Amino acid sequence: MKWLYSTAFVIGMIFLSGCSTATIVTTEKSLPKTYWDVNGTYNEKRDVSIALFRLNNYTDTPQAGMRASNIIEGILVAKGYTIINHMDDKVSSIDKAKKIAKEDGSKYFMYGGVSEWRYKTGIDGEPAVSIQCSLYNSQNADLVWSATGSDSDWGNASIGTTAQDLLSEMMSD
Repeated sequence: MKWLYSTAFVIGMIFLSGCSTATIVTTEKSLPKTYWDVNGTYNEKRDVSIALFRLNNYTDTPQAGMRASNIIEGILVAKGYTIINHMDDKVSSIDKAKKIAKEDGSKYFMYGGVSEWRYKTGIDGEPAVSIQCSLYNSQNADLVWSATGSDSDWGNASIGTTAQDLLSEMMSD
């Protein structure tokens, strides 16, 4: 009887873990710290400004890049970054983004793309998102941090919450 319960539990866990998965690949470095430890007891806030551009939309969903960028903005502001919003600007290359970020005095700029932003077809219609974003130094366009992630969720979840969970995990320390 114990064997039956153990087997049912293991099968249930495998089923549940297969329904919502996130895959994330990041660089070894994390995002720059907004606070630094001065003397072991005092944290000083650094001014870390990021020029945020609309993520390129490689999906069939209108405004997917704008939607993802809006979520990124909220996450970065919550982490203490100063955001200079350039989501309305049409930026076709990293060089153009670097030029704009240099002109506005941003220390960094974020650029990337959305390759999936949809509800899967079928009975449940689970949300699925795939996002890539990179942070570059505004002075020389050197890559500081990069992450790529994909996630899907249960049929009762929204694309927005799935994307926010994924992006929060991508940008965690």
